[in-house]
This record gives sequence, C-alpha cells and structure tokens, in this order.
Amino acid sequence: PQKRLLEQFSSCEESFGKEPKAKKICSDYSSPETRAISHGVSEVVSNTDSHRCGSVVEAVSSDLETDGDSESDRNDVSEEVSTQLSAYERKRLKNITENAKFFASLKLFEKLCCLRRIKHSKAKTETTCRRSMRLQKVDPLSIPLPEAQAPPEPSVDEYPRLPPGPLQMIPIDQEEGNDVTEGFLNMWAKISQVSFYQARLRKMVLREDSVAKVVRNRIHSVAIHPSESRTLVAAGDKWGQIGLWDLDSGLEDGVHTFVPHSQAVSCMYFSLSNPAHLLSVSHDGTLRRGDVTRAVFDEVYRNEEDDLSSFDFLAADASTLIVGMWDGEVAVVDQRTPGASAELFVELNSKTTRTIHTNPLSRHYFVAAGAGDVDIYDVRHLKASGSKPVVSLAGHTKSVASAYFSPVTGNRVLTTCADDTLRYVRVGREHNNYTGRWLTRFRAIWDPKRDDCFVVGSMSRPRQIEAFHATGDLVHSFLSEDYLGSVCSINAWHPTRYILAGGNSSGRLHVFKE
Repeated sequence: PQKRLLEQFSSCEESFGKEPKAKKICSDYSSPETRAISHGVSEVVSNTDSHRCGSVVEAVSSDLETDGDSESDRNDVSEEVSTQLSAYERKRLKNITENAKFFASLKLFEKLCCLRRIKHSKAKTETTCRRSMRLQKVDPLSIPLPEAQAPPEPSVDEYPRLPPGPLQMIPIDQEEGNDVTEGFLNMWAKISQVSFYQARLRKMVLREDSVAKVVRNRIHSVAIHPSESRTLVAAGDKWGQIGLWDLDSGLEDGVHTFVPHSQAVSCMYFSLSNPAHLLSVSHDGTLRRGDVTRAVFDEVYRNEEDDLSSFDFLAADASTLIVGMWDGEVAVVDQRTPGASAELFVELNSKTTRTIHTNPLSRHYFVAAGAGDVDIYDVRHLKASGSKPVVSLAGHTKSVASAYFSPVTGNRVLTTCADDTLRYVRVGREHNNYTGRWLTRFRAIWDPKRDDCFVVGSMSRPRQIEAFHATGDLVHSFLSEDYLGSVCSINAWHPTRYILAGGNSSGRLHVFKE
C-alpha cells in the first residue's frame, strides 16, 4: 500500500504539467513530501492486522517491482487492497492521500528553496556607502590632501627631572628678586606666623558690659554657642545651675539661669550638629540635653552609682557620646536609643577619669586623663573589663586635670598636671597649676582655630588668662586691671570668632572679644 500510494500521489502532478513517473518517485524516497506520505501510510498499515496485511503488502510490492505496469493493473491492485481494509482504515488512508496531494500542490518546498537562493544572492551584493570628501582626504577641488604627519615623539631630554633637594620660590612669570614676589612671600609668612595671631589677640579686650554673674556658685564648666551673629555663653556651677548669657541683650535681660542638675556641672558642649541642644554632665550621675525648641532638659543617660566627670561626641552628628566617670569607667551612649541606659559600659586602666576627649579626625580614638595616667583608647576595641590603651603618655608625676587632642590635625595632646607642668606632646613648660581646694582646677585648652596655640588660667598677678605657643613661648596675656580681679580657672573659645570666655569661682564670666 505504501508504494501504491506513492504512485497515486505522482499522478496528481499531471495537473501541473509533469508526466507521471511512478518508478522515479519511488526511487526518490528521501524527499520531504515522500517521507511524509510514507509515514502516514506506514501508520495505517501498522494499525492493521499483521497477518491480514502482510500478504497484501507482499503482493502489491511484487507488482510494483515489475516495470511498465498498466494503469488497469494498478487499479486492480488498489481495489484488492481496499477490499481487505476496514471502512475506518480506508477512510483514514483516503484522508492522508488527499492531504498529501493538497500540500504537494502548494509546492512549499520549491518556494522555500527559491527564497533561499534570492536571500543568498542579496547577501553577496555589496552595499556601497557614501563617504565624505573629508574622510577620503580629498580637497573640495578634487585635489588629494597631503597625508597627516604624526607628531614627533618627545626626546628623552625634553622633560628632564628637577634636581633633588630644595627649590627656590621663583614664579615662572617673574624674575628672582622681584618686589611683587617678595611682597607676596612676606605677606604669606606674616599671616602664618604667631605674630599675626598675636596681633589679633591684642585686639580682644574686656569691657564693663562683658562681665556678669550668671550662676550663684563656683563655675565648673563653660561653653560658647557657635553663632556668628550673636554671643551666647553658658556656665555650669557647683550645685547644678546652668546660666546662659546673651551679651547682645545687656545685663538685665541677657542672663537666664536654670537648674537641670543637683550637683556640679562638670562638662558642657553645644551640639556639633544642632546648636539648639546644650548637653551637660554632672556629679549627680546624669547626662542631660537642653532642647531650646521644646524648652526641656531631656535625660539622655543616668547612672545611680557613679559621678559623671566629662564627655565628648564620638560621631560628627553628635548621635553617640563617650562619657567618663570619676572612678575610671566610661560609657558609650547613643542619643537615638530610647531610655537612659548606655550601649556599653567599660572599666579603663585608670583609677580616675577627669576628662574625655575624642580625636577630631578619627573619632573612634579618645584620650582619658586622670590620676597620673593619660591613655589613648580605641572605642572599637573596648571590652567590659580589661581594655588596654593604644598609647600611654608617660611623664606625669601627679594627677592630671585634663588632656585634649589638638583641634585641627589631632596628632598632638595637651595636658595639665598638678605637678605645675603643661605638656604639649614632648614639650613641657613650667606653670603654676596649684589652685587649692577653693578654686576649680586649671584646664589648658586649645584655640579651635589653630593647632599650635592654647590658653590656660593663671595664678599670676595681676589676674589674667595666658595664651601659649606649642614651643612654650607666651603669646599673649588676657588681663584687665579694671574688670578682671579673680582667677579664671575654666575657659572656652568660640569655634570661629576671636571670643574667649573665662569663669571664676564666684559664678562670674569674663568675655574677651574684638
């Protein structure tokens, strides 16, 4: 039946102008059309009874092998095969035959081969792109342009190295010894020397309206608001009072005193990120934040067992703080955490912690001073117990009142010791620091505008506040025979302006300014 079907399929090509060649079609059994038809017929044959159809297939195959069979013989064989198939099988075979004839009449494979030949011929056709005369290196007058010559490579000696050692400051557009150049260099040196700084300090004077009593008792801490337009100074006294003085409002309306603590206010700072906040610690074991926008003193940290001595900001946004205690312990406090507890509580290698100060550039380092120890710690390596310092500064024979990093680079430490010595890294200067029990101990502090000058209270007469250079030289003495007659133990600088505030043991502030 398979070969007979192929012969019948070949007869449908007569309508397309081709002669039927049954034998040729059967030999071209590998064509796609033939394979499709054969598959369909084979499926029909496989579904029939093998015993019944086997003899029929052999009979039909033997008939087709003979060359030159007549049309009538073919029809007889077809009728013979059809009589041996069931009605369903004959109908299925008829549908497969008609479908094969229909697809063959479409000549899909011939058209596909034709399209492939056309596409192949188009691919071989080269597209010609137009090129501008500039890209062809042709002048608009059709004259070829000369080839561009590559720049010559610089010789080895064209850029010689400068000689080793120091070089003279000679501008490239001026000659050596030019008056303009010398004037510029002199001006540069003048403004960079201490003499220029000294001249600015001499302009700072103490007037009558710059002295006021802002708290009742001995001052333990002073802070200046960083405002550029007004002068606001805060002072904390021995019994928990904090006085704020607006110097631009006069004495009668300028002083306002509050009581946020019950014992000495040992340290105060305006917030680095929000100057509307004034933070203070006290011997009563509390750290409070005065918020002027809400008119309230929030409790940030509370310790019922230890007295708080000092604190500083660990983060530039003032979110976290390091708090020191008198018995040699420190606590890490986060203002964003609800409640009044610490994030970390650490015992340092010291009996007493009087001051805590963080490095201005690397705030994870802080220096702790107290007893005879001045140690630098890394807050990232602190442990609840057994924390070891990164560096220990030796040379103090008595208790240390304070230790502060230099404000610009942070690579120097200034200490004030009860052995009557001020130490600036390894440079020391003798200084009378004996204040007795009735005066707050001196704390030498840096000028935040410079990395090499600091001020400290003085026991000398007439009473004064002394400014020193890192070399130990006295730069300037802030004094006034009319308005300064007491020892200013605690002092504070304005961060950007030339304003210095000194507090004495009677609750009075003395403000020197230009």
